[in-house]
Amino acid sequence: MRKLITNIALYQNHKVTEAKNIDIQDDRIIGFPDTYQRTDYDEIIDGQHMLALPGFVNTHNHIAMTVFRSYADDMQLMDWLTQKIWPAEDKLDSDIVYAQTTLGIAEMIRCGTTSFADMYFFMSDVARAVADTGIRAALSRGMTGITPNAQDALKESKAFFYDWNGKADGRITVMLGPHAPYTCPPAYLQQVVDLAHELGAEIHMHLSETKGEVEDIQKQYGKTPIALADELGILDCGCLAAHCVWVTDDDLTIMKNKHVRVAHNPGSNFKLASGIAPLTKMLQKGITVGLGTDGASSNNNLDIVEEMHLASLVHKANTLNPLVISADTAVQLLTIGGAKCLGYKDIGTLDINAKADITLIDREGLHWYPKNDPLSLFVYASNSMDVDTVLVDGKVLLRHKEFTTIDIEKVKFEAERTKEKLFSSL
Repeated sequence: MRKLITNIALYQNHKVTEAKNIDIQDDRIIGFPDTYQRTDYDEIIDGQHMLALPGFVNTHNHIAMTVFRSYADDMQLMDWLTQKIWPAEDKLDSDIVYAQTTLGIAEMIRCGTTSFADMYFFMSDVARAVADTGIRAALSRGMTGITPNAQDALKESKAFFYDWNGKADGRITVMLGPHAPYTCPPAYLQQVVDLAHELGAEIHMHLSETKGEVEDIQKQYGKTPIALADELGILDCGCLAAHCVWVTDDDLTIMKNKHVRVAHNPGSNFKLASGIAPLTKMLQKGITVGLGTDGASSNNNLDIVEEMHLASLVHKANTLNPLVISADTAVQLLTIGGAKCLGYKDIGTLDINAKADITLIDREGLHWYPKNDPLSLFVYASNSMDVDTVLVDGKVLLRHKEFTTIDIEKVKFEAERTKEKLFSSL
């Protein structure tokens, strides 16, 4: 199928150019014609008053945790996990996870997200929801080495890889998801590394999220979580590292040398009082960084545009330098940086032969006037409710703020039903 987006403001090569056309054949961008014949196209999308950006990427999530949104707040991280979240997670089932995942996907699409990375449980049901809704995802079965099902988790991860990697027309990638060094002892992490090499899979893992975690790992193993992961070979498998808030300069050097990609989750880090990741140092080192929301239970939304706003502002204040994280850098974190974090080679730009993962932003709100710098307006003045249309693989998932692949009233009903089911069992 051939589509044309007409008269659009196009973000490309770090700048915005007005009145462009985007030619899409099936799942790829094939050109930017100055003139066109309407009869050559199956669908014309009017881009007037809109800005075209590469689809937004959410690099770290536990998507079915939408069920725990505003269930347990204002707590210390370990108390939150041990007293509230982990006991409730024992009551999850495939029905709950599918319904809550679909809710999370709908929320992300509405906010302009076209790809996300997820680490959780009942991942075949997460994958089904991805396949059904049309979004793109890098999925991993969360594993902890200190629980009775540790070995089963490894077996399930292997089966999940064979069942789903490359499925949904290539929109699903499967990674391995050891939770963190404090829940996965070295011997278990070595098993994960061995499995990663066997499958050719990459690894998605929490690293150096809190000061307490780093202190405990240093006390137990005599090295930082990053150094421990490096010693065990985790970083040699291709690693998406979530958080990396408490990293040393030596850690950053390791991360650069081992091509670690970082999922920066400012909203979650703020809410859980984990700290502020040294984003500017990471970027100065040339480390690949994208943005993530984390789960809805620790954010409490899945609005990746909000994460861009936070990242664009907090690091200016934290470094006392208004020049860091420019508007263009913020957009790069939201798009190509996130795509690289998830290992995508042809996503994150609006170039010829790139995948047609595109987010269109409505620029008619009052906060878009007067029409000064369009990129600055997007980063510092807009919000996710300006998202108008979303395409993944050239397929429209959101058209003029209406879903095309999701029955949103059914999604809301199922979210409430499965929430009641879960909490009635506690």
